[in-house]
Amino acid sequence: MRSTVTTLGGAASAQPNEFDYKRIVRALEQRRRYRYVTPVVTKTANGYRIQSPCCSRNVDPDGGVIDIALVLFDEGKGNWRLLRKDHAIGVWELDSEFSRLAELLDHLKEDAERRFWQ
Repeated sequence: MRSTVTTLGGAASAQPNEFDYKRIVRALEQRRRYRYVTPVVTKTANGYRIQSPCCSRNVDPDGGVIDIALVLFDEGKGNWRLLRKDHAIGVWELDSEFSRLAELLDHLKEDAERRFWQ
């Protein structure tokens, strides 16, 4: 049986794992914006990267795949960090922190200020 704990840079981490990966994929199906495209979730060091085709053409005029969010677990603080991409300068910026993944996913699905699903 394979363990869900991965080793990154010599330190054990509980993220990413299959259980939370599937929770994120399922949650994205319930998002409010751009429901007609299929986002892609990939596992990264300590979390997950969410990308999606840019149908609005606001970020990529050609409609290519763009970064939507980076979901990271901060083991030191024991919380989840949600980052958004500043596409103008190409860097990830901290949007908010949550004690539970479910709270983070609710924020991302709603995206009332269109910070993620542009």
